[in-house]
Amino acid sequence: MKAVSKYQPLKHYQWGSDCDGWNLVDEALLSVKQELMPPGTKEVKHYHQLAQQFFYILQGKATFEIEDSIIEINKGEGLHIEPGKKHRILNETGEDLEFILCSQPSTNNDRINCE
Repeated sequence: MKAVSKYQPLKHYQWGSDCDGWNLVDEALLSVKQELMPPGTKEVKHYHQLAQQFFYILQGKATFEIEDSIIEINKGEGLHIEPGKKHRILNETGEDLEFILCSQPSTNNDRINCE
C-alpha cells in the first residue's frame, strides 16, 4: 500500500482534446480519478448503465449538461450523477478545470456515447 496522487498515479492517461487524467483507484467496484480539462474543452455526452458518479471540483468552474439541464459547479462543490442519466462536463472558462471523479462500480465497459 502506498500513497497515490496525480504526481504518483497508478496510471496517467489523456482523453478528449488535451485533457489529462490520473487513476488513483482502479478496481472493478470503485474507480477514483483526478482529471484536468484546459479552457474550452468538453466531453462527449454519454451515460452509464450501472455506474453512479460523483464529481468534486478542486479548481475552476465546471458546467454539466445532465439530460436537459445545465448546472454550474464551483471549486469546493460536488455533484452526484445517477446511473442512466445522459451527461457531460464542459470547461467554458478561461482557466483550467481540475476535479476528482469517483465511479461506483467502475465505468470500464459501461459507457454509451450519445453523439
